[in-house]
Amino acid sequence: MKSIGIIVGSLREGSLTKKITKNLISPPNTEYKFIDISNLPLYNEDTESNTPETWTKFRNEVKDCEGIIFATPEYNRSIPGALKNALDVGSRPYGESVWEGKPAVIMSTSAGAVAGFGANHHLRQCCVTLNIPVMAQPEAYLGNISELMNDEGKIIKGSQRKRSGYPQREDHQTDSRPLCRNPISQKSVGANIQHS
Repeated sequence: MKSIGIIVGSLREGSLTKKITKNLISPPNTEYKFIDISNLPLYNEDTESNTPETWTKFRNEVKDCEGIIFATPEYNRSIPGALKNALDVGSRPYGESVWEGKPAVIMSTSAGAVAGFGANHHLRQCCVTLNIPVMAQPEAYLGNISELMNDEGKIIKGSQRKRSGYPQREDHQTDSRPLCRNPISQKSVGANIQHS
């Protein structure tokens, strides 16, 4: 069975990004595990001489995964500091990066319409230098996420068709049409969603 690690950029207990991520991921024959980044001390090379246990645990968890799903909100047109720190911790010591060649998917979220576009592409830039091959298509930008799900994070029936501008259909089967649109190019992007 494939093992995929999920790293959520938001540390908040009631994180909308975490809620929606938990309810979007359900492909068969795959084991998913959330990798905690909330307890990682800020990266400081001086600390490597007495490596914190949390760094070692995190590095080993990433190593054990066949791929990574990054789910991130956007903070000030970039990724959260905790996520950048996790990338730094995993990339060191020099020559021992846990990210090397590890395939990844990026999903960005926001409460507004821009859908975390800046964070998504800033994270892609970081992945280039870390040699993390990121899936190019389909892209995943989830804007107005509080309108897409209920309090438990479950997708509201018909919400993705409403947000993407597609007409409502009567059958509530898996819909392969875009969940959202790229806010910059207006190119349709998104992923399949199983109605709950």
